[in-house]
Amino acid sequence: MSLFKARDWWSTILGEKEEFDQGCLCVADVDNSGSGQDKVIVGSYNGYLRIFNPHPVKPGDEVQPEDLLLEVQLREPILQVEVGKFVSGTEGLHLAVLHCRKLCVYAVSGTQGNVEHGNQYQIKLMYEHNLQRTACNMTYGPFGGVKGRDLICIQSMDGMLMLFEQESYAFGRFLPGFLLPGPLAYSSRTDSFITVSSCQQVESYKYQVLAFATDADERHDTEERKLSSGKRLAVDWVLNIGEQALDIRVVSFNQGASSVFVLGERNFFCLKDNGQIRFMKKLDYSPSCFIPYCSVREGTINTLIANHNKILNVYQDITLKWASQLPCIPVSVKVANFQDLKGVIVTLSDDGRLQCSYLGTDPSIFQAPKVDSREINYEEMNAEMKELQKIIREATKTQDILPESEKQRDVTVTAEVSPDLDEESQAIDSEVKAGAVPSLTVKITIQSRVKAQKPCLAVCVQAPLAVTCDQFVFDDLEPDSSETVVLSVFLKENCSPPELEGTCMVSYNISTGIPRVTQCSFSLPLKLVCFPAQPSKAANHKLTIDTNKPPISFVTIFPDFVDPSEGDQANALGFQFLTGSKTTLLASKTSQRYRIQSDHLEDLWLVTKELIHRLQEHFKKQNCKDFACTFSGSIPLQEYFELIDRHFELRLNAEKYQELLSERAVQFRAIERRLLTRFKDKTPAPLQHLDTLLEGTFREVIALADAAEENQANMFQAFAKLKSATHLVIMLISLWQKLSTDQVAILEATFLPLAEDTQELGWEETVDAAVSYLLRTCLSKSSKEQALTLSSQLSMPKDTSRLKKNITLFCDRLAKGGRLSLSTDSATQPAAAMPGGCATIPESDLEERTFIPGSTAVFASHGQTTKQKSKPGLSEDAEEETKSHEL
Repeated sequence: MSLFKARDWWSTILGEKEEFDQGCLCVADVDNSGSGQDKVIVGSYNGYLRIFNPHPVKPGDEVQPEDLLLEVQLREPILQVEVGKFVSGTEGLHLAVLHCRKLCVYAVSGTQGNVEHGNQYQIKLMYEHNLQRTACNMTYGPFGGVKGRDLICIQSMDGMLMLFEQESYAFGRFLPGFLLPGPLAYSSRTDSFITVSSCQQVESYKYQVLAFATDADERHDTEERKLSSGKRLAVDWVLNIGEQALDIRVVSFNQGASSVFVLGERNFFCLKDNGQIRFMKKLDYSPSCFIPYCSVREGTINTLIANHNKILNVYQDITLKWASQLPCIPVSVKVANFQDLKGVIVTLSDDGRLQCSYLGTDPSIFQAPKVDSREINYEEMNAEMKELQKIIREATKTQDILPESEKQRDVTVTAEVSPDLDEESQAIDSEVKAGAVPSLTVKITIQSRVKAQKPCLAVCVQAPLAVTCDQFVFDDLEPDSSETVVLSVFLKENCSPPELEGTCMVSYNISTGIPRVTQCSFSLPLKLVCFPAQPSKAANHKLTIDTNKPPISFVTIFPDFVDPSEGDQANALGFQFLTGSKTTLLASKTSQRYRIQSDHLEDLWLVTKELIHRLQEHFKKQNCKDFACTFSGSIPLQEYFELIDRHFELRLNAEKYQELLSERAVQFRAIERRLLTRFKDKTPAPLQHLDTLLEGTFREVIALADAAEENQANMFQAFAKLKSATHLVIMLISLWQKLSTDQVAILEATFLPLAEDTQELGWEETVDAAVSYLLRTCLSKSSKEQALTLSSQLSMPKDTSRLKKNITLFCDRLAKGGRLSLSTDSATQPAAAMPGGCATIPESDLEERTFIPGSTAVFASHGQTTKQKSKPGLSEDAEEETKSHEL
């Protein structure tokens, strides 16, 4: 590293994510101002052309807007920009821009401004040439010794030199033995073109030889070219340098001989006009670009060589005179004159950092402060040391495995859910049988306070919901920057989702390389999976939720499902799910109760959850803190057990299909081996219907695979229904026993341990183990039950009788006053009467007793604590009819 840095005189960053290379930089008085002040012309591979007129700025100040004279997008990648006398009839300078298949020449002119905004600049296309071959680079000069104008020579990717006499095409010639294009330069003193071939040789071709050589508009074979008119293209001189060249420059600062400079990968050459080496310099670094310029000493030439170590070296012939540090690796370097400041170094990096700098040193005004020679107080130092050691000991004692959450995170992610459905649905490959599957837009924003490296965003919603895109990869986030993505959520599978929630998670690395993760959750509206419908009077499953506040009109709490024209009279509301099922919500006119009813138990969950959530939000806005919901009916365990049995039956079917597929696959391979043996036998034997057996076995394998796939889809839907019913049972138990938040979390961890169900680890054995653990710990009746050991291995059970018995016993223990806790201190507790009017279950009748949903969910007053007695003189049917009229 150099002790000296290139002093920043003016710098800027060009565009965003643009790419630049060696030919993209040029300095000249392109607008013909006559002041002798150069302008900086930059073209990018993204097609942007910019012209700057740099002015010095103070350290820390930004570039002034008026420094940018012109910025246009040419829509095609710019390979090279040059300034010369390219237009006939005038000796003014014009700008030549080389594209892949086009050469354009522009006139740059400025209009004097009348206000403080400055002058206005524009470019005018003078002419253009459409190229028949893909261009690589170009050079220009007074070819053939013409006066007052410059001609252009373009080298194509296939080795053809195309020469243009300003507005007209002159001729084209193929270079002999061409493989790959190299740098190209023109020497006006010898009127020749100099390039470096793929043979690692510097080659020189005279312009006159090119002009009289065989025309290359139609390339012929070697024998045909010998018979054609014209001379064969011959090289003037050749020099083998033994390496590839990065660039070639031809300079002549006096009337004497010119010099040819060639920058190789490891050496720097200076050649005479005839190809003889004047001097060479072996480089101990990897160069990136160079530029020779006039020296103050006669007979010598100064050269600037930049390398990949961000060092700019100044050579006088072969002697290193200065080395300075650059902020980036330049791909092109020029020397320009600005505002009486001559010799400004202009550098351009591949990512668009344009800098004008000068060489030199700035005096340092820093002075070291005087050392305060006060006496050391050892007692104060010892006291301070003890205090610090005490803080360190406390920190090491209380240190947790996971770091504490930061007050202000480095990267935050937020999700904003649109309140309305998408006007045009974004659902992709949805299996829902409904006519139109709606979608909902979610806008996710990532904000970074520090530089976040390789950030990745993952969006997760539980099946059967899906998103249009769940993975996003970003470029590095700069400090105080943000990224925003928009996606849509929709129902993909033909079943109702157990949860209407999603999670966004961002993983990234901080500057030290430590990986970090941040996440957030978002809730989806109910209208994503259902829409308003007519209420149903009859239903197989009914639930009644009690509250301590008068019933609220559905127009208030369900404005998105109720027609406002119905007013406050709407006490019945229907929800039609996209899967076809319907749920009805009723509000009592005389009591503080709500009834939810449906033909399927799992369909009660989402509506019940939404009702309780909206009631809580409504009373929260009214600053009502004593609002509470309770459930005084019986838990619908029998219907819940039917869903468990259905799911377990499909798991057994999946196991049978797997065994049958394995057997048929073994049979199929055995038949194949028999057939191969018959086919390889030199004396053919009859197949004995092996081919028929093979075809039949193949059909059986395909049929079994289709049946297994269908069973897998049915099992997925059954598991989704089971999760919905499980959520409902957990909510009813929490309302029934008025459980705390921690106890509800234990319930959810017990009954919902798996996000996905597999054959290796299924829901039944996992829940059975969790419930058994609670029955032997916090819900145990004696120390004898606590001493029982649980199996350490989970395996698929033979049936669900043990699981159903444990769940029933679990509810009975809760009814008798059991308290959920993860500690064993509360294992033995005295039975206490629980509020809510729920009768306990005798343990002797656990296996025989059947719970019927809604059988005890009558509208009893809060003073009653036992079963509701039937009204005298009424049958069970008449009593049920009376309850319906009360709603």
